[in-house]
Amino acid sequence: NLMKLFDVYPLINVNLVKGEGCYVYDDKDTKYLDFYGGHAVISVGHAHPHYIKRLEQQLHQLSFYSNSVHLEIQQQLADKLGQLSGYNDYQLFLVNSGAEANENALKVASFHNNRKKVIAFKGAFHGRTAGAVAVTDNPKIKPPINDDSHVIFIDLNDEATLKNAFEKNEICAVIIEPIQGVNGIYEPTTSFLKLIQQLCTSNDALFIADEVQCGYGRSGKFFAHQLAEVQPDIITMAKGMGNGFPIGGILIHPKYAAKYGMLGTTFGGSPLACAAALAVLEIIENELLIENTIAIGNYLIEQCKALPQVKEVRGKGLMIGVEFEFAIKELRDKLIHEHKIFTGNANQPNTLRLLPTMNITKDAADLFLNAVKNILK
Repeated sequence: NLMKLFDVYPLINVNLVKGEGCYVYDDKDTKYLDFYGGHAVISVGHAHPHYIKRLEQQLHQLSFYSNSVHLEIQQQLADKLGQLSGYNDYQLFLVNSGAEANENALKVASFHNNRKKVIAFKGAFHGRTAGAVAVTDNPKIKPPINDDSHVIFIDLNDEATLKNAFEKNEICAVIIEPIQGVNGIYEPTTSFLKLIQQLCTSNDALFIADEVQCGYGRSGKFFAHQLAEVQPDIITMAKGMGNGFPIGGILIHPKYAAKYGMLGTTFGGSPLACAAALAVLEIIENELLIENTIAIGNYLIEQCKALPQVKEVRGKGLMIGVEFEFAIKELRDKLIHEHKIFTGNANQPNTLRLLPTMNITKDAADLFLNAVKNILK
């Protein structure tokens, strides 16, 4: 009698055992093109040699110690992250996941202004822990213990309702994905993001940008909110940050002071996690992956618009939602089983979500495009 895995995931019937670059392989050595990266986690490619070397070297040195001692590699990560993101005056707090990042961002906000009302948006996904799931717009994943009565959900880009919410309530924070991922790749307008910043500033509320899926170069900027030239109070990140190693973090504006004991974590910022995150930043920098993301992303977006039965193509860089005139379940199944290509779905049933690795080639993009044409001809 073997222990069962708790059955909460509807699984694709493929057993993956190996990855290399933008490809993964199953137990029969069948090769698949990875156009999903396990929800945008694989940022710099599977089994990247520099990534493996960085982690291996760290394993031979120190894989873990708690945050009760100096761990120099944390500062090295902060230095490199500040340099590449342009936020070197911000403060870094390291955690293990996107949900934890959002959880801690909301805490910093509430500690600062002593309030609890939060504005979030319809279609939002911010994670499954108590604070993060409360600001997520999905009642199905909220048991009674994850009360969300302190959250005001507003339609994306509804400026009048946003202003009204600030007039009627003492707002603690506004949390928003600069590109909504799970919902189907929907973007707030530049003017909407600027209004959030302005309202937060004038009401002493915190503007939290959830960059967990759209951040780390995927949009063609280091962070997607930089496309709108806004400056959040807190930026949350995870997914692509560790290329598969669990790591998350928040960047906190310098005007918010730290106090001992205010936040804490056992595993956050372990030397091994920092080594993984440093490897990712070094690869992004050395291989010009943001430039590649822009080039291949623009190509894919243009080509997807020309595909048959496409209603709309949304997104930036290598975070793309292709909305068809039909539900995409069958198309996605055929891509996986007949053409050996992994893609993602979304809350929006007609939308195919594309989150390929940032080192994807034009040839790989063409493989995907030709497969879709082949299926729909």
